[in-house]
Amino acid sequence: MDGRQWRTTIAAAQAGDRRALDELVEGWLPLVYNIVGRALNGHADVDDVVQETMLRAVGNLGTLRDPDSFRSWLVAIAMRQIRDRARRRTSETLSDDAAQEVTDFAELTVLRLQLEGQRREVAEAVRWLDEEDRQLLSLWWLEVAGELSRRELAAAAGVSRQHAAVRVQRMKARLEAARGIVRALDSSCPGLRELTARWDERPGSVWRKRLARHIRGCRHCAEQGEAVVPAERLLVGIALVPVPVGLTLSLALGGKTAAAATTAATGIGWSAKAVAALTKPAVALTAGAILAAGGAYVVTQPEPPPRAAAPPTAPSTASITASSTAGPKAPGRTATPAPSPSPVRTRTDLYGTVVDAVDEAPDPNARPGDLPRRPESGLTSTGGPKAVMQHRGDSVTLSGRGYVLVRWQISPKSRPGALVMPAWTGLRGRLFHVASGGGRRMDDTFAPNADGYTSGMGGPAVGHAVLPAGAQQMWQNEYFYVDGTVTLTQNERGCDYGLIVFPSDRDAVTRDVMTGPGQGAIRYGLVRDTGQDTAPTPQYVTRETPADPATVRQRSRVTGERG
Repeated sequence: MDGRQWRTTIAAAQAGDRRALDELVEGWLPLVYNIVGRALNGHADVDDVVQETMLRAVGNLGTLRDPDSFRSWLVAIAMRQIRDRARRRTSETLSDDAAQEVTDFAELTVLRLQLEGQRREVAEAVRWLDEEDRQLLSLWWLEVAGELSRRELAAAAGVSRQHAAVRVQRMKARLEAARGIVRALDSSCPGLRELTARWDERPGSVWRKRLARHIRGCRHCAEQGEAVVPAERLLVGIALVPVPVGLTLSLALGGKTAAAATTAATGIGWSAKAVAALTKPAVALTAGAILAAGGAYVVTQPEPPPRAAAPPTAPSTASITASSTAGPKAPGRTATPAPSPSPVRTRTDLYGTVVDAVDEAPDPNARPGDLPRRPESGLTSTGGPKAVMQHRGDSVTLSGRGYVLVRWQISPKSRPGALVMPAWTGLRGRLFHVASGGGRRMDDTFAPNADGYTSGMGGPAVGHAVLPAGAQQMWQNEYFYVDGTVTLTQNERGCDYGLIVFPSDRDAVTRDVMTGPGQGAIRYGLVRDTGQDTAPTPQYVTRETPADPATVRQRSRVTGERG
């Protein structure tokens, strides 16, 4: 997430654009949530500190002179709120009831990012750090993951870059010691079992010292079953922990009335337009947030359950009449509001009503059905006959009428972790997901090779690529049919991956999907095209042209004019 990419949105929000303010709050909420959540390790105060941070950011947005510095500015606000909370807390302790409500952020990190092995170990070691170290770790973790720069880390910590480097090194040393404790507790050391017989299993400074002292003098605990990988190598490219479903932030200027909100906002330098936008008695519903009278009210909700649909290889009988007359959809969990569809005048303006969702791999020996024949006049590609996209932001625009192959190359050996899917943006016309091939799904297992891979998604020796929740497992080759113009963007941020894009034709697609185990493939391909407008559309597609294509939300229907 880069503040420079949000310049237009920030400027619009400063000018009083309610939709831009909504988008800004929702887009940056995950970063703030991760900083606060990790610094406080899921303490019951996390929601309050996140709310106060976003409230102050909204209230002082008019004072921000350089939109490019928005991220640094927001992170600094978050850290000030964390420190203020630490100063306010003296000898306060949580009651038993409150303690049960605490969400362990280390556990959330493990579960939501599906961390395994030494990555899991690092996340669990955070529990053993003191509060000051956790605050610094919350910034360093995001620096290593590519979300913050060292300059921003130092500014948020309130120290020089040189001092920040020293503090980070000291924190890393204590983190490595904590990793040793986590590793030892998972071992079968008899001496450690005896030592911890009276331990209540709550990490704390006293037990950290006792366990560290035992580990230093214990040959059994000192023996490592595998080489210890430095924490920074394990954390490179790991995505942000998703904001939990149900987190609700009231940002209505502290719950004040519209009149009080006006007074407060005016006093802190907001423009008249911004004040009007915050206090106007209206409600604007977008993809993941609601702007209500007196201020902003952000609600993160789960995606609605998918409608029943036919398998991708069979025509769907789902009705489209309801979708053309229903009101706004329930908000989703994504970083940008839903794009405003073009007016729908007739049912034929809807297409792609087959849900393109998570599916099971077919039997390896199941031959696919025939690929329907669609008109082909040829595609032009801004990347030429072979566009290689290996870095975040690489893109290719396809125009015309015909087939295109998107070939996947996933490299968790370089940087494993959560994978940010590519996005199709600026669609004019229609786009279908017609077939999958290449002889294998990327999660098909095979004997470990010399590089340590056991599937196209990685392996225990090199780490794994992790798909977003609900994302369809890609095959080596994915085929699409374009009738119009669309841009495909590589959104690499977490796991390292590359795409190769080739304009193709129906005959080439057919040859690929009909190559099966008898010809050396792991499995036959899969035809998804129904030959009608009920054929599936890609999950990450929009007619909009967002500043950051990685924010395109997952969905399974494209509405609007065909042209």
